[in-house]
Amino acid sequence: MSQQTEPAPEATERAIGIFLYGVVPSDVEPTEDARGIGEPPGKVSLISQGEIGALISEVPLDRPLGRPAELRTYERLLDGTAVVAPVLPVRFGAVLTDADAVRDLLETYHDEFLAALNELEGRIEYAVRGRYVERVLLTEVLEENAEVQRLRDQIRDQPEELTVNLRMRLGEIVNQAVELKRNNDTQRVVDVLAPLSEQVVIRPATHEEDAANVALLVRTERREEVEDAVRRLAEEWSERVTVRLLGPLAPYDFVAPLEPGT
Repeated sequence: MSQQTEPAPEATERAIGIFLYGVVPSDVEPTEDARGIGEPPGKVSLISQGEIGALISEVPLDRPLGRPAELRTYERLLDGTAVVAPVLPVRFGAVLTDADAVRDLLETYHDEFLAALNELEGRIEYAVRGRYVERVLLTEVLEENAEVQRLRDQIRDQPEELTVNLRMRLGEIVNQAVELKRNNDTQRVVDVLAPLSEQVVIRPATHEEDAANVALLVRTERREEVEDAVRRLAEEWSERVTVRLLGPLAPYDFVAPLEPGT
């Protein structure tokens, strides 16, 4: 007797959502080759409502978002857009159900979004980050602080178990000295670049050897001035601080990221 085979179940269709990158003027046109997150990468398009629109791409809903490559793709799209048009970043990971939900969001907040975009017209963000050269930093702290020298001499050649308190005290003083240096060097960055910027934001340190972490909102016509000023600062600090200029960037530090519900 022959065995009857069961028909193969139909493949279930993947649930798809709309990933939001940012809000832009409605006349912004994504390039034909613009791609967003996903595997394969989703094609980026614009959903318009009135005078504004949202940069979006379709994403499957069967796996979580947040891999480093996806975050880089999100930032790359927003940063590239900011060079040619104002953009309001949407917090990474915002996914709406469909195009109608996107239009409803744009309609509800149309005037607020449009006003914010108008304020950003012709402006982009730069970030200036400085990282101390560790050897030079420690030498400066030692030479500038007599108590550090005294404690170091007390600890030298002593068993570690006998100098626990002294080592803790030494660490506290060094940390305080580095913090003071960071404050002074950050202020130096602000003094140099604030006159060339619309707004300045001092970001918190993310590493113990950070010398400065400052965000600037800059008019596009002053980009070259800002880049030259940072170059001169890097030359001034060449022996003690490694200076990096990041940008142009989307204005992450100068607008509250939009957080639409899912």
